[in-house]
Amino acid sequence: MSGMHGPGRLTRRRLLGGLAAGAGVGWATYSYVAAEEDAPSGALAAPHAIAIEARPIAHFLRSSPQTQRFGDLEFRGGLILASPASHFGGWSGLVMDADGRSLFSISDMGAWLSADVAYEGNRPARLTGARIGPLLGIGGRPLRSKREQDAEAVTLLDGTLTRGTLLIGFERMHRIGRFEIRNRELRAPSGYLTLPREAQRMQPNQGIEALAVLQAGPLRGSVVAFAERFTRGSGYHTGWLWVKGEPQRVQLKDIDGFNITDAAGLPDGGLLVLERYFRWTQGVKMRIRRLAAKEIVPGARMTGQTLLEADSSYEIDNMEGIAVHRGARGETVVSLISDDNFNSFLQRTVFLQFTLLGE
Repeated sequence: MSGMHGPGRLTRRRLLGGLAAGAGVGWATYSYVAAEEDAPSGALAAPHAIAIEARPIAHFLRSSPQTQRFGDLEFRGGLILASPASHFGGWSGLVMDADGRSLFSISDMGAWLSADVAYEGNRPARLTGARIGPLLGIGGRPLRSKREQDAEAVTLLDGTLTRGTLLIGFERMHRIGRFEIRNRELRAPSGYLTLPREAQRMQPNQGIEALAVLQAGPLRGSVVAFAERFTRGSGYHTGWLWVKGEPQRVQLKDIDGFNITDAAGLPDGGLLVLERYFRWTQGVKMRIRRLAAKEIVPGARMTGQTLLEADSSYEIDNMEGIAVHRGARGETVVSLISDDNFNSFLQRTVFLQFTLLGE
């Protein structure tokens, strides 16, 4: 999602920040401001290499540099990313390869990004070998309008980022496409998942925001998707679980008005769900919830466990992508990326990594 309309939605069309109550450290610097005029004016013509600058984030909680553990998450490190490339930004979904050495992301302006991640110890240090390219339609047709380009979620269905299959979720024109990836470059979609009829009632800019594949258990390989906000007064977010190719509804409790922005499958068959909250008087917040594998069944109404909730006193921005991989010692590593709304003057592209403890 590129923005929030009304009291809870970010938008490029108007000023949205600088009013965070009590959380002023850093928030005035990274307020949300109308920036649509700074977004790229057209689709990318072809994939090409780009340079990415990376500045380290040494501490997650600004006021407490010595604090590295946040509940069941331990901060490994982070980066503030920037590039002179005009299409760099708006990153709304994230995939990490199994060893965490490469990443893939998609933007809500119809672009994809692939890059290698270099580490110093277990801390991410920089991105190298970066390439950016256009998302395409059936038959390799360019996606010309925002309505077609608005990609918000991505997950690896099978294989690797060198040779595999990705699912990409789009809002406005609601759909989930199946895309082959070869040598870390995305091809045109080979088809689309069947969406449930009720999905067509999602708001144009509050559609599919989270995609994941279950990694273990009797439903291993099943796709899970959640809408950003599709509650219809029920008090629960709406999602779907594809079982044998057929979507079946699942729901996640709506807590304190947070919107869903992404999800990632865990090795034990559970899920991590990334959420975001914005109000003029409070600024931006981020939350990560963990859903146990036993909770994720067709028809379920889930609540999960809150692993982390952070506001603008932490090194966050508009966090929209989450991914999971295994570290060198077999630990589960959680990666996050933010959507800067192509507003590099006042927002940032933030890349964060944590170790998930207590498994």
